[in-house]
Parts: sequence; structure tokens; C-alpha cells
Amino acid sequence: MEIPGLVEITSYDELREVVPEPLQHAADKTRKELHELDRQWLAESPFCLIATSAADGSCDVSPKGDPAGFTKVLDDTTIAIPERAGNRRIDGFTNILTNPHVGLIYLLPGRGETLRINGRARIIREAPFFDDMVVKGNRPQLALVVEIEEIFHHCSKAFLRSKLWKPETWNPDAMPSRAKIAKALDRPGDDLATLETYYGPQYEEGIYKVKY
Repeated sequence: MEIPGLVEITSYDELREVVPEPLQHAADKTRKELHELDRQWLAESPFCLIATSAADGSCDVSPKGDPAGFTKVLDDTTIAIPERAGNRRIDGFTNILTNPHVGLIYLLPGRGETLRINGRARIIREAPFFDDMVVKGNRPQLALVVEIEEIFHHCSKAFLRSKLWKPETWNPDAMPSRAKIAKALDRPGDDLATLETYYGPQYEEGIYKVKY
């Protein structure tokens, strides 16, 4: 697509002309092992994003959420993340089969900083620690084991700019309901009333009852 006036950067040197080298403390902050503060963060975090890329370069980012502490620390360089049943697309898992590299961002509600982990993932279908991942009777059928290659804490600038955690900026009704979006984009053949019921209170009530 041609965009009038567009000036593209195509080399590292060009990029560094715009963005100078990082300060030394930022360049050196990555670690390869979990610190006690990282363990505390994981114990308090109920949500993370997992970025993956297939061998052909196609990408995916998938949200994962469970009660705080859902990520299990196996040792100083290894964590495990339970997989709950969803829409069965398994885009990220499919990517991992051809390219094990993953990037994770862990959030704490109300905090602007994030914990970032980069590493290599394996898809596990059974392990003794699955018994520690039971939530409301749901034992995961799969989990990701991530071998940490890089870990660091990221500053809060993006959250401060976006005001993400400021309730006065929230406007969930700016968009149509999930049922209406599904009707328009995903499930046009379904009755709207049926979709409204499906995505109503029973949806949350049943999220741990679903199995693949």
C-alpha cells in the first residue's frame, strides 16, 4: 500500500538515528534467573499475554488468566502456565510446535509496571504439577513449560499514557455487546437473543466447566 509522505526505516542504523542507545541501567537490566521479587510478582499476577511466532513468521498474542498465582514456578529458570479450554483455535500452541520462542508480559491490576519473560516453550499434556493447577474442579489438559532466557521488569509509561487503570476513563459501552459483535462478525447465522443469553451470566459461570 502506497501512503503519500511515508518515510520508512529499513536498517538498524537508521532506527538508532531516531532512538538513541539505551541508558546503561536499561541495557543491563535483563536477567536469566528468577529473583525473589519476580516470584512475588508471579504469585500476585492473575493475567499474562503470550506472544508466539510460527516458522513462517506469522504471529499471535494470546491472553491467559486465572486466579492470582496461576503460573507455577518450577525452579529458578522454569515456569509452567496452565491452559484452560477455549475456542479450540490453539493458534499460539500451533506456532510453538514450529518455533518454541515465546514472549510473556505479566500484569498486576492497578500497577503500571509489568514483568516480561522471554524464553522457549514446550507443550505438556501431563505432569505431576497439573494437580496444583486445579481451579473450581478443572484440571488443565495442557500446560506450557517455559524455560526462561531473559526476564526483566518494564516501566509504567504505557499505562500512564493510556490511563488504563483509571476507572474514570473506562467506557465499556462505547462498543456494542459481545453478542452483537459475534452476530455481526463471527456467527451471523445465530439468533441475537440466543447469543445474548450465551454471553450472559452463564458464560462466566461455566468457564471452568468447559473441556476440549
